[in-house]
Order: sequence, then C-alpha cells, then structure tokens
Amino acid sequence: MKKLFGTDGVRGVANKELTPKLAFELGKAGAYVLTKNATGTPKVMVAKDGRRSGDMLEAALTAGLCSIGAIVYHCGVIPTPAVAYLIKKYKFDAGVMISASHNPMQDNGIKFFNASGLKLPDSLEEEIESIIPNLDDIPCPTGADVGVVKSCPYALEDYASFLVSTVPSLRLDGMKVALDCANGATSVVAPIVFEKLGAEVHTLHHRPNGININANCGSTHMDDLKKFVVSQSMDLGLAFDGDGDRMLAVDKNGQDIDGDMIMAICGLDLYEQGQLDTIVATVMSNQGLVAFCRKHGIAMHQTNVGDRYVLEKMIEEDLPLGGEQSGHVIFREYNTTGDGILAGVQLLSVLVRKKKQLHELAQMMEVFPQVLINAKVPNNRKGELMTCPKIKKVQAGIEAQLGEYERILVRPSGTEPVVRVMIEGRDQAQITKWAQELVAAIESSLT
Repeated sequence: MKKLFGTDGVRGVANKELTPKLAFELGKAGAYVLTKNATGTPKVMVAKDGRRSGDMLEAALTAGLCSIGAIVYHCGVIPTPAVAYLIKKYKFDAGVMISASHNPMQDNGIKFFNASGLKLPDSLEEEIESIIPNLDDIPCPTGADVGVVKSCPYALEDYASFLVSTVPSLRLDGMKVALDCANGATSVVAPIVFEKLGAEVHTLHHRPNGININANCGSTHMDDLKKFVVSQSMDLGLAFDGDGDRMLAVDKNGQDIDGDMIMAICGLDLYEQGQLDTIVATVMSNQGLVAFCRKHGIAMHQTNVGDRYVLEKMIEEDLPLGGEQSGHVIFREYNTTGDGILAGVQLLSVLVRKKKQLHELAQMMEVFPQVLINAKVPNNRKGELMTCPKIKKVQAGIEAQLGEYERILVRPSGTEPVVRVMIEGRDQAQITKWAQELVAAIESSLT
C-alpha cells in the first residue's frame, strides 16, 4: 500500500488524491485505532479550515468515525491549534483537523490528534495505514450503538478566552496591529483576541469564501501586509497561514520577522526570567539563530523539519520553547502544537514588557543570507533524489566550495510535490547561483 501520511497528516488534491472514499477509510481506521481503549462511547472532535472541499471531506470522515460508534462533535471552522487545545479541555478521545495548512485551496488534508492534543507518532500513523486494506474485518456496531453527530457551539469562544488567559496582565492599548488572516481559520478569532487585549486592530484577508484561502495572502505571501503596515503607520503586522498554526510578523518598516527571530526574541525573554536554557529548532533554522543562542549562553537542539518533531524533542527534554523558521512556534506551557495567534500574543507581551518596538528587538539577531528554492518533483520520484549521479555530482561540487557558516540542505517536502533546496552563506549572489544550479540539476533529472 502506498504510504499515505506525510510530515503533517494525509494531504493531496481534494476529490482526486484525497477522495471521500479515502476520508471515510481514514475516519474508520483512525477511530478504531485512537478510541479502542476509550472508556464508554468514544468522543471525537472534527474541525476544518474553510476551504471548499472541507464540507465534502468532513461528511465522509464523519461517516467513517460514526461507523465505529464514535460521537462526532463538529466544531466548524477553527484553527488547528484550537483542536489541540480543546480536545483536552473537553476531554475528548481524539480530534481530526481537515486542512492543508498553507497549501493552495485545491489541496486538503486530514490530521489526527490523540486525547492529549498531540499529533500522532509514526507508529500510530503506520497502524492506521495498515488497517485500511482490511477495514471489512473491523467489527462495526449496529442499531443504537452507531455513532451520531453533535455540534460544538462554544469552540471558538473557548479558544479565544484561552489565548487571552495566557497573558493575564497584558494590555495593548494604543498599539496599532495589522492582521493578515489568509482568508482562513483565524479570520474570526484572531481579531477578537487582539481587540480583547486592547489593540487597535486592522484586518486583511479575513473574508473566506472557500476558494480564496492562502491566495496571495497570509504567511506565505506577505506583500499586502507589508504595504499596509507601512502606508497606514501600523506598529506591526502579523500574518497567519490557512489553518492558523503558523505566524510570521512584519515590523513598522515592513521588514520580515520570521520564526527564528520570534524564537530569539521570546527565548531570550524567557531566559532572562529563568524559565529557559534551551531552544528547540529544526535543521532549516538560520545560522544566525545558532550564533544568537551561543552568544547569550542558550543551548540549542535541532530536529528534522516538522513541528511534531520539534515537540517530540521538547517533551523528551522538558523544554518550553521551540519552532520552525516558517512560523510554527510552540509555547509548550500553553499548547501542544504550533499556534499562530498564541505566538503573536506572546511576542507582543515581550514588546510591552521590554517597552521596545519590534524592529528594535529583531536587531539582536544577525540573519545570515539564505536562499530556499523549490524544485518541482513528482511525489513518486522523490526517492531517487539521493541516488541520482548527476544530482550528487552537482551537490558535491557546491559543498566543496562552502566556508564557515555556509551550508546546504536538500530535502523532499512531506506535504507538496517539491524538493526544497536551501543554501546559506555570506554572499547572497553566490548562494543564489548555487541553489539555482542544484534545482536545475534536480528538475532535469527527476521530471
């Protein structure tokens, strides 16, 4: 059987790769695996990010869950981190988010959470996959034991209240904040949170219609936000992705503040309060963050790409802060996954406490030039990446020229049909040239 799960659930073009049939099978197998030890009738939360195909997949997934006897609680359009938080608050046995995160609207995805609000480890995903070819062998209830669907009307309100509660003394009165909600799952809740905290909120791309999610907006397309922040004299801007588990910021001058810089600002603040001695990042993090941590005496662990791997390390070492350059930032005291709105609230609390503006704190970390280019590669050919002679030759030639604080990282995406080529060094023009050469070699060899 083809491997279904990537680095963040099962993803594909909705109704083509991620079909209603597959959603039903995932619901049935997932419910069986995640609720077989439940006490009483299992309860499963289901939410979505608002893209057009969400209703179709929700219906099919729900049917699969109900066929195992689960009570399914529909929470509607809410961010992924809301699911992680509310599972524990409501004492559900599992949760499912229907979302393709930052991907274009034609894609969709299904990701599971266990009763602790954690994304599933590889072992459980593999167990779910192994069951799908043998679903007819799973005993299914009948009569009064068949599952039913209920609503979860206070999910958004409860999540907003939780976010505000993480900063009990914070007031943002007088601060002008722009929010780009990517026409996604944060469109309603993000403005509510920052308005409750007293900010003057200006919201962009907050009218989802099912097809405009992530369309030239949000954390992957920040030009509109940058222009708005500068032209309207905002103090800063925050950009979320479609499902709200990422956040990138823009300072008052329109300069990017990425996940590495957010971790540096918040990490140093926690370090100074005696609450942190180690940050967890991924291999994609900028060498500037490595240098920053070394300068301030903060240890740093680096993991494989994916916020679940970051979280696994945080749990293993009992650490409070970790994340990715792309904007997944985990504050483990409060939630079990990357949470864009939470990261924004925590970042602003540091600014208020230090009485500094964002651009001032961002200057603490030197950012080394970094180039990231995606090579378009079909999913079924990614496995040839490490064995292709031409690609190996080009990569070896580049590596031979790398100096101190220069590096190259090549990895297949777990969520898209691309291979990501990242090169970091001191000469922007040179590393761009190297990256383009390697991308050309990959695409000519594997497409």
